[in-house]
Amino acid sequence: MHGSQCAEGPDPHAHRAGVLFVPVRPGPVGYCARLLRTPLGVRTAVAFADEPRLTRTLGRQQAWIRLFEPAVRALAAPLGVVDLTVDPLMTAPGSGDLTADRPQRDHRPARG
Repeated sequence: MHGSQCAEGPDPHAHRAGVLFVPVRPGPVGYCARLLRTPLGVRTAVAFADEPRLTRTLGRQQAWIRLFEPAVRALAAPLGVVDLTVDPLMTAPGSGDLTADRPQRDHRPARG
């Protein structure tokens, strides 16, 4: 099966954004999409058009995976997050925000 198709047919959003680079963090059973906050404090899923943009914004240590836009939205929806910000320039910390400092590690794609 082609990466942009599912049992219901081609994904209507796949052509719009293509494959995105999505920051992730270690979770209890693998990796979880990392949520950030907009400058106004609203939680948002984030993705980047390419690896250099992700690295410039979140640093070389940030792990990432590649997903189509609908998959990113599907990961965030159960958490009540409906916004997806592509190529964010700024984020704002918040209580319990997932952007807290972590120990530095070498940059590389997340492995499942």
